[in-house]
Amino acid sequence: MPLVERSSYKHPFWLSNPHIQTVYPTLRRKLPNVPYQREALTLSDGDFLDLDWLQHPDNNRLVVMAHGLEGNTHRIYMRGMARFFFKAGWDVLAWNCRGCGGRPNRLLKYYHSGCSEDLAEVVGRALDEPRYSAIALMGFSMGGNITLKYIGEQAEGIDPRIVGGVTFSVPCDLTSSSYELSKPHNYFYLHRFLKMLHQKVRLKMPLFPGQIDDIGYHKIKSFKDFDDRYTAPLHGFRDAEDYWTKSSCKPYIPRIRVPVLLVTAQDDPFLPPACYPVDEAAGSDFFYLETPEKGGHTGFVSKNDIGVYWSEQRALSFLETLVREKLIAGIAVD
Repeated sequence: MPLVERSSYKHPFWLSNPHIQTVYPTLRRKLPNVPYQREALTLSDGDFLDLDWLQHPDNNRLVVMAHGLEGNTHRIYMRGMARFFFKAGWDVLAWNCRGCGGRPNRLLKYYHSGCSEDLAEVVGRALDEPRYSAIALMGFSMGGNITLKYIGEQAEGIDPRIVGGVTFSVPCDLTSSSYELSKPHNYFYLHRFLKMLHQKVRLKMPLFPGQIDDIGYHKIKSFKDFDDRYTAPLHGFRDAEDYWTKSSCKPYIPRIRVPVLLVTAQDDPFLPPACYPVDEAAGSDFFYLETPEKGGHTGFVSKNDIGVYWSEQRALSFLETLVREKLIAGIAVD
């Protein structure tokens, strides 16, 4: 019954407000740029993904990282985690969803919260590297949903080189989280997301004239409005509700067959109770759920002499344990 009863996270006394925890890293955390090496991965449908690598010579452990909605590999939570893991001796493969790497993707469709088929191609690229005998998957928010969905889809057939995964602040039930973000206390976040998504639409308009437009975009006031108009029809779903139902990772969690940790703060302003898969964790031998009292949405701010956040230390600790267990089982990863 992998429910983590007591989390080790202790929030700074002056960061008890969940909204401040959520925005503080973006506004106040200072990190240098990460010296990624970029690769354009051609996908099976002719589109591409921008992959950003950090690699040691002849290393054999890799963490594959997925960002959140309208994020990218340079967001502060991605840079912090990438730098920490690289310093700890891991290679890093941080991938940008379609159209999130700083340039528009080739096709009319872009990305969505359940696009685990894209992660499958990223993992395939990692598995093509014979040097990696231990690969871990990680995702933040939307990227966590994609990651958990992918691992659940693979079930018993997951490649044995994938040791497990860590995810943070995941909207496991997209229907309830979408409606939660439409509530008044989340207006700031919703408005920001819709503004950023509007820019994505506007970038596509000259590339696909007559196939996509933003006429009347000002009438879009919720994720349901946006997903009904854009996400669902562009990606083959009937409507927003159909998209949310089929893309949520929660139904896939019981099928997970490698150790995976989900950390979601109890005060996460984005996530209602349906996004806390307590029953799924209680009934699983592989899915671990940790719910610190505080932390906001992908916050988990720490103040220490080394400038590392608790979430980074927690992820490394969990994944290093999995690698050691593989060693004990006789599978060489060093």
